[in-house]
Amino acid sequence: TMSTAAFLARVRGLLRIRNRLVRECLAELLSTFVLIVSRARRWAGAGGRCVRGWDRADSGVVAGTRGAHMNPAFSLAMCLNGQFPWWKLPIFVIVQTLASFIAAAAVYVLYYDAIWHYGNGTLTVSGPRETASIFATYPVDYVSVGNGFLDQVIGTGVLLVGVMGLMDARNKPVPKGLEPVVVALLVLSIECSMGANCGCPLNPARDIGPRLFTYVAGWGPEVFSRGNAWWWVPLVAPMLGAAVGTILYQLCVAFHHPDEDSAILPEKGSIVLVNTNIDADIGISPKEKDTGETVPAGYPPPPHPSSTVSPTVSPTVSPTVPVTTLKES
Repeated sequence: TMSTAAFLARVRGLLRIRNRLVRECLAELLSTFVLIVSRARRWAGAGGRCVRGWDRADSGVVAGTRGAHMNPAFSLAMCLNGQFPWWKLPIFVIVQTLASFIAAAAVYVLYYDAIWHYGNGTLTVSGPRETASIFATYPVDYVSVGNGFLDQVIGTGVLLVGVMGLMDARNKPVPKGLEPVVVALLVLSIECSMGANCGCPLNPARDIGPRLFTYVAGWGPEVFSRGNAWWWVPLVAPMLGAAVGTILYQLCVAFHHPDEDSAILPEKGSIVLVNTNIDADIGISPKEKDTGETVPAGYPPPPHPSSTVSPTVSPTVSPTVPVTTLKES
């Protein structure tokens, strides 16, 4: 009989995908789906309980430092940094949007009864019993399109500046494994300070995918007309904000890092330890060794044909004495 391990190994050999792009797309699809669905929570509404599909500041970049983007704005930032090929950008955007659409369908099925109960048997986009905002973002009535657009440019820009700082290995990043926690705190701070105007989408795929689902699921074309045709703002503004945030980080921080091959100069008054191997027969005084004076010219000396090797030292190794010199900058 075949053991479980052998069976799994055989199945793995049959189903394993060797195309790197396909593997990346599958990982992006699954990670984005899990991220969106995992944000489902309950929300206490007037006169009843309803489901809130996602937190307002669901950015989709929590796992960005671990390889998954889950946000077209983050994918664009990686392209601008030269860390992601441009030709993959439209592919990832499509996969992320598809994953968000599927996740919205999963949330709808999961809370089907609650949604219909809260809406009194109707699916509405506006009004006191509207349920469309469970899936996509909409501005409050007093916010103009221009104000909401600026809101998303600034919010996504701040988010990407923070994420760039976390990803920059030369900027004293957070300890490995804590990146998602720090990004979550960053997203929470943006939500608390900038989420009142329009729900702080920050992620084009997180908004357009569920919005398309609500359109085909019965909410109708009002999902695109509400808020003075607000639907395009969560698509364009976060992408522009990602570009602005990435460029600002490069201009203000990344461009000013010292070159990798440049030596780091010690601070004045610090002690520098220099380890050298000095031949035993070199003409250097103990004072020069202790004070770190320059090794005399002609070091190392040429070999003397008539010199003999000490019997206690291997003939293939030059007799050297390790000396540690102290230099004061």
